[in-house]
Amino acid sequence: MTTPWGEFTLARFPEDPRDRLRAWDASDAYLLRHLAEREVPLSGTVVVVGDRWGALATALAAHRPVQVTDSHLTREATRANLERAGVEPGAVRLLTTQDPPPDRVDVLLVRVPKSLALLEDQLLRLAPALHEGTVVVGTGMVKEIHTSTLRLFERIVGPTRTSLAEKKARLVFCTPDLSLKRPANPWPLTHRLPDDVGPLSGLEVVNHAGVFCADRLDIGTRFFLGHLPDTGARHVVDLGCGNGVVGTAVALADPGAEVLFTDESFQAVASARATYRASGAAGKAEFRVGDGLEGVPDGSVDLVLNNPPFHSHQATTDATARRMFAGARRALRPGGELWVVGNRHLGYHVTLRRLFGNSHLVASDPKFVVLKAVRK
Repeated sequence: MTTPWGEFTLARFPEDPRDRLRAWDASDAYLLRHLAEREVPLSGTVVVVGDRWGALATALAAHRPVQVTDSHLTREATRANLERAGVEPGAVRLLTTQDPPPDRVDVLLVRVPKSLALLEDQLLRLAPALHEGTVVVGTGMVKEIHTSTLRLFERIVGPTRTSLAEKKARLVFCTPDLSLKRPANPWPLTHRLPDDVGPLSGLEVVNHAGVFCADRLDIGTRFFLGHLPDTGARHVVDLGCGNGVVGTAVALADPGAEVLFTDESFQAVASARATYRASGAAGKAEFRVGDGLEGVPDGSVDLVLNNPPFHSHQATTDATARRMFAGARRALRPGGELWVVGNRHLGYHVTLRRLFGNSHLVASDPKFVVLKAVRK
């Protein structure tokens, strides 16, 4: 990526030679070019929110920015890209969306996320740190910036306008209005589950901003809950746990099970922890932010439950599912099982057969399938 601050070799994380997706796009380049051409002062506290793979933080590392992200993968990509660029450790301060934000923000750069809820939460958390001289610039591809996006900036920060589009990217300019009466932050949201989902019936689910299906039980998870295994497994992983509904269902049905909730989203793991606690489950549980099953010893798990995502930001890809399945195979003991729910058209049975040598159809309906693969 060529920028006014130099040329950088960037990669996504984990680095995979089969992954042809770039670690930056035209909206990153547009924002950086704007900062240089308009000579935006970068001597104060520069905060970068939603940096996809560390492109913005790496390019601006000389100005010691603060990166705020919900993604473990983004943090690891940023660390690797900073090291590759020869940036000294500590030059970029890495915060998560669950950490307290900086007390003062002089330049706020926002890579517009796919989730409008996450944008709302982060703007509300950062707004008290803005002052009348704060420069606020958002960036994203044209298809990512909607009228609702602009209204959100205007409602929380102040008057908002957009740039002309360049290479299908657009900038958002926002002027802080300190007299603005901002709404209270509604996140996290809670909702109660319906009365027909087994041990979870009527229980409270907690969702931090950006977690999938924040106000209701999604239909794929509902289908999965109706077909969970009754194996008496002791060591269970809710892989890509989201708000933790699936792992909590296991914990309530079998208090003797030890459940690991893991996700690459800090918001998701916080949601899973809160959902589990609200359920009153009395078993042993661990909550971990990470890349799939990293850190889980080989052959130590009896059962992995997984509803894998098939998007990486705006890109549709099965790379995440493939890595999750491969990680599950490594972590499972011989005879251990991976149970997966997914849309029928995704063809996960093909990937499972290639990795495990087997794939068994447990249940299906017109939209979803539940598949089981056994570690030999």
